[in-house]
Amino acid sequence: MEDIDAIAVLQDPVRRRLYEYVAAQGREVGRNEAAEAAGVTRTLAAHHLDRLTEAGLLESGSRRLTGRSGPGAGRPAKVYTRARVERSVSLPARDYRTAAELLAEAAELAGLDAGLCAAARRRGEALRGSAAPCGGLEEAMAALAARGYEPHLEPHPEGSEGEPAGDADAAGSVIRMRNCPFHAVAERFPPLVCGMNLALLEGLLGADGPVRARMDARPGECCVVVEASKNNVD
Repeated sequence: MEDIDAIAVLQDPVRRRLYEYVAAQGREVGRNEAAEAAGVTRTLAAHHLDRLTEAGLLESGSRRLTGRSGPGAGRPAKVYTRARVERSVSLPARDYRTAAELLAEAAELAGLDAGLCAAARRRGEALRGSAAPCGGLEEAMAALAARGYEPHLEPHPEGSEGEPAGDADAAGSVIRMRNCPFHAVAERFPPLVCGMNLALLEGLLGADGPVRARMDARPGECCVVVEASKNNVD
């Protein structure tokens, strides 16, 4: 029942807002920043953030937020990040993870990578339905968020031809994803599951549209990134 107890902590609306804000940042968040984002006092935010840490939903540490060190740099502040542990609740108990791992192991041993990717691409297309391929990165962000990928835009540092660096469709901008919905199985069978994930997103976003998905693995994030297709940029 440990997972149920942890998830129950999020029933409080202020606590849930704080958790969602910290989780969305993908970095350490201080108490002042979290309080401002949730619209509550620093004292109340500190109470709820520590409660989330006790429940195992957040991890805490301390560092100097000024970036300075040595005398006069001030005391280290308490900071929070989302805990890496995965929580899930199923009533009655189900064990889909074991089934997924067994199927992935069998597919890998049988060399069924191509068949799995083809099935994943068809599933992505079915999820998109009759809609046209995503028309740009902003639309792709919405589609990915709806599937739980937690997308965030990583713009090209200088933009393109005078475009602001935060322009979603500027050349060089990519969508990276903080969450992999298949993380547990991908850890054991990375080539198989990451290939499946790429094919799924190709079907979901549309392989021939203005955006494309490609592999670009980075620790702690989904192995796939999404960017404007070269034909669209040119």
